[in-house]
Amino acid sequence: MKTVTAFLFLLTSLGAQAGIDPEPTPPPLEYLGDPEPSWFLAKGTLGPAYLFDSETGEMQGLLSITPWTPSIIRHPTRKELYAAEVHYSKRTRGTRNDILSIIDHSSLSGVAEIDIPDKIASLAFPQYLGLLSDNRHLTIFNMTPAQSVSVVDVLNRQFVEEISTPGCALQMPVEKRAFLMMCGDGTLQRIELKKNGTERSRSRSEEFFSVEDDPIFDKPIKVGKSWELISFEGNLFNVSMKGNNIAIGEPWSIIKEGDEGWRVGGIQVMTIHEGLDLLFTIMHQGGVDTHETPGKEIWVFDRKRQTRIAKIVSEKLINSILVTQTDNPKLIASRALEPMVDIYDVRTLKKDRTILAGQNVGVLLPY
Repeated sequence: MKTVTAFLFLLTSLGAQAGIDPEPTPPPLEYLGDPEPSWFLAKGTLGPAYLFDSETGEMQGLLSITPWTPSIIRHPTRKELYAAEVHYSKRTRGTRNDILSIIDHSSLSGVAEIDIPDKIASLAFPQYLGLLSDNRHLTIFNMTPAQSVSVVDVLNRQFVEEISTPGCALQMPVEKRAFLMMCGDGTLQRIELKKNGTERSRSRSEEFFSVEDDPIFDKPIKVGKSWELISFEGNLFNVSMKGNNIAIGEPWSIIKEGDEGWRVGGIQVMTIHEGLDLLFTIMHQGGVDTHETPGKEIWVFDRKRQTRIAKIVSEKLINSILVTQTDNPKLIASRALEPMVDIYDVRTLKKDRTILAGQNVGVLLPY
């Protein structure tokens, strides 16, 4: 017994001399304050989303999400975020489990999970997720390859129902607890929900674009209560609701005389600052079917006058852009071949800084 006691005393003494703490004190948790309009999310192609402040370039936090998370939405009043995630029992294979993760804003950690149909279209598309006008029901686009929408009540933390939407994709929320979808026959579909989140009605717009001749990019931008859509050939359409009817505005082209050979291209090909009424598009020189090609130029347009007023020329290829809706707006541009994000001052069009994003950016999201 004395031998054992002496041995234990010797181990304790050696540990103390070596500076070993057998029970290290965990680092204190840090919490985010109220979100700032200058914040944005850079979602990596293989997983996490990095939260940055575009004003300072500083990283604010990290969202641990799966590589198969199409988008992330922050609730405007509840201080929580929603991420539709696909999980596999063996990481990249095995049993599949799709969930809507509810993430606390202050800690960026998960606080709840809601089981949903294992059908999420898991490509990185901002409008594969939509929080409706009641700020209660969230819609998630599914593709198996059949198209459908899962409806989740984020207040009651429960799945409501799956709505079949053959031939139509995306989630573009509009008033009256409804959302628009882009359809393969050149129309838009509107689906309105009841108060309990089940389907009330659906309707279609007239055909306004040709999938064969001039398709529409599946990356619409919300502007107030309307949506802006751009075609492969650079034609802009504004879409809004007139009562329960879908109104399609008269299109205008960003390709003017002398711009022959230039095309819109990339992943997130355009962004709009509402206050200044400015449109930004990624441009490259190319032929037909180069709509996913990144570009080295960003064109700036006055939307009211429908004219180009400036260009930003980048040394690097850009694949996605996003502008902050602030009084001193920043244009965020992710590089196509590097894990880097460039920040430009919109008023001067000069580059403020470059941020290391951890990995190549799949999608830029407002926070």
